[in-house]
This record gives sequence, structure tokens and C-alpha cells, in this order.
Amino acid sequence: MSRHYSIALDGPSGAGKSTIAKAIAKDYGFIYLDTGAMYRSFALYALNSGVDFSGAISDRGNDKALIALLDSFTLDVRYVDGVQRVFVGGEDYTDLIRTSEVTRAASAVAVVSAVRIRMVKLQRKIAEDADVVMDGRDIGTYVLPNASVKIFITASALARARRRYRELIGKGDGSRTFEQVYADMIERDKNDSSRSFAPLARAEDAALLDTTDLDLQQSIDAVRAIIDSRIVRESSGSPA
Repeated sequence: MSRHYSIALDGPSGAGKSTIAKAIAKDYGFIYLDTGAMYRSFALYALNSGVDFSGAISDRGNDKALIALLDSFTLDVRYVDGVQRVFVGGEDYTDLIRTSEVTRAASAVAVVSAVRIRMVKLQRKIAEDADVVMDGRDIGTYVLPNASVKIFITASALARARRRYRELIGKGDGSRTFEQVYADMIERDKNDSSRSFAPLARAEDAALLDTTDLDLQQSIDAVRAIIDSRIVRESSGSPA
């Protein structure tokens, strides 16, 4: 069996992980696995099933309801023209999971250990079968502890909130003020870092990249340089 390479990009919300990961996957000819889309899909499934996420993210009253939904939840990750799409119960959820409501619910479901265990099992299986770039909160520490390359991508909360706000405005979503986006960013950071199971953390062997003062292309170039310096090239079929 040929060796597969895995690149783990971790970091807080809004650090640019997904955009960078997609670019890197394209450059190296790897599969990009958007782990956040998997949690978002379950969050939307829970919302459609009547789970109430209107309270604070820190509330844990919905845990039993979420765990019960896992029995009927089916997730299929497919690649259409090289682009990841997620299907739940045969329905394509890909274009339905980027709303503010789903974002908030996804942060809540991600702290439930039973949910994470289900998702991680699928993520590891995909990484076993292909060269992958995977981004999330705990890829290098928990999902793929033996990843070929681990990078922790971060930026100041203010910079990340500004990026997220510009992204929303660019999509025509003016439903939230910048102050609300910033407050949500702070709350999500707290939620991701304080959860008891597989919290957001930098792996001991992960390179640290702060993108606060970098533009997108500079960030991509910096990640590529780290990958090139860490992957040991083999004479047969090594990444570019």
C-alpha cells in the first residue's frame, strides 16, 4: 500500500483555514476535507428535527436530544468535479449550511463528544484512503495525531472578525453588525477552547502561523513553505 500524506490545519474561527486549505489541496493535488461542513450538516439536521438552539451556546440541555438524533443521521461526503459536497439522508446540504443560525448551532453540537466521535471516525477513514488536507479545531491533536504536517493558523480576534464581517457583506448578508460578529467570534473562541472533549489547541509538533498581518496569498505561500520544509520527499510519487 502506498503512503498517503495528510496535512492538518487547525486554528480558531475566521483564521482563514478553509480558504488556505482549499488552495493548498489544489496546489498539491490532494483532497480537501471540510470538517466544519460535517458538523454544520448535523447542526442543520438537528434544527430541522426541532432542536432549539436559541439559548446560549454554553447551554448543554440539548445533549440528549442531539445524541438521540445520531441514530437516524446519515452523512455522505462526495466529491463532484473535485469539490466536496455533503449529503444527509440523500439530500444535498452543501448550499444550506452557511447561515448564521447553522453556524451558531454547529458550535453547540461540536462540543458533544458522541457527535465528534461519529464525525472523526468518518474523517479518519477518508484520510486512510487518500492524500488529504483537513482543517478544523482538533485535527492535529485528535483526528490525525500522526499527520504528515501540522500547522496551527491563527490571527487576532479583531482581524478575524473583520474578515468574517467582510465575507458576510460580500455575500449580501447585512443581518449582523460588526459588533455582533466580533462578540460571536469571542464567544466561539471561548466555546471551542473550553470544551472538555478535544478542545481547540495547538499540537506540540505543529508549526505556528499568525496571519494577522498577512493577506491571503502571503498566508498560502507561508503554509506551502512549511509543508515543503516538513514533508520528506520520496523518490517515487512525492508531492510537488
